[in-house]
Amino acid sequence: MRQVSVNRLQKGDVLGRTIFSHNGRSLLGKGITLTQPYIDRLKELGISIVYVDDDETKDIVIEDVISEENRREAMNSIEHSAEAVRIGKDLNGFQVKKTVNNIIGDVLFQEKIFLSLTDMRSYDNQVYAHSVSVCVLATILGKALGLDKDTLEALAVGALLHDIGTVKLPKELVAKREAFTPKENDLYKTHTVHGFEILRNKPELNLLSAHIALQHHEWLNGNGYPRKLSGRHLHILAQIVGLADFYDNLVNDGPGHSRIVPHEACEIVMGCANKLFSQQLVVTFLKHVAAYPTGCTVKLNTGEVGIVVDQNKSLPMRPIIRILIADKGLAHVRAKEYNLVEDLTTFIVSIVE
Repeated sequence: MRQVSVNRLQKGDVLGRTIFSHNGRSLLGKGITLTQPYIDRLKELGISIVYVDDDETKDIVIEDVISEENRREAMNSIEHSAEAVRIGKDLNGFQVKKTVNNIIGDVLFQEKIFLSLTDMRSYDNQVYAHSVSVCVLATILGKALGLDKDTLEALAVGALLHDIGTVKLPKELVAKREAFTPKENDLYKTHTVHGFEILRNKPELNLLSAHIALQHHEWLNGNGYPRKLSGRHLHILAQIVGLADFYDNLVNDGPGHSRIVPHEACEIVMGCANKLFSQQLVVTFLKHVAAYPTGCTVKLNTGEVGIVVDQNKSLPMRPIIRILIADKGLAHVRAKEYNLVEDLTTFIVSIVE
């Protein structure tokens, strides 16, 4: 399996992973052979990256951190929670806790966990997919930092619902793809306070989850919002969710900006150490996120183009690369591989999209 930009898809490509809608329903199933109308529809939906299966990469396994079922359930849970608040009802905190405990179970089950899957997001599921991805990444970081089960639950609930306050904002503002005006930006910033107010009086939820919703845009240097907290005044759980939110926004399209590739996002996160986020948190993050996700196509300093087939978890910037070479006049393709931990003079120049 490999990642392919939607702009490079061809008729006859076989979809390697199911694409889901905002409520967890299947839009296009794994194994479907893509036709031009399917490809055109993917572009209309705003999906940038998909996974395809082919003979040369069928042995490349790209595992999600959580099961497909739990990801669907989480997207469904956040949609139901948002809709309940939108129509003036209480969100079901017990259902949210059930959902996040399934995610926590998946994360705790894996001994050495590493995030190497790129989301396939459409315009209609962007908000919910973002919330689930932030929850997964925050839970990974929480596990790596040694948080106990109860604290992990409070973290995961706060992460899944960190943007719940946006339901109090105009729909057209939340869905906007262009850059916010100063007035719109000020209005958007109020979602943190709205989120806190929504969650603070839910007796079945830990109050820490409400503080995560309130503080996830606060920065170590005091330049965040809404209260410009700094240093020791920031709760570590809010910092964890803030970093997960920051990274996920970098690698996906947002208001007024286009997504950037993961290794560039990792470089930006690295530069935020001791400014926006603590050094310890940034170092932990960089140990658990693939700068070059498995299945992506990269260009090497040798001029060769290859596919990332596996990760070296001790050195995430140095994965294993497969170069595919078509033999002239022959029907088959030869392959050679570079383990960049061993081939020290070979390095990745860029991700090819």
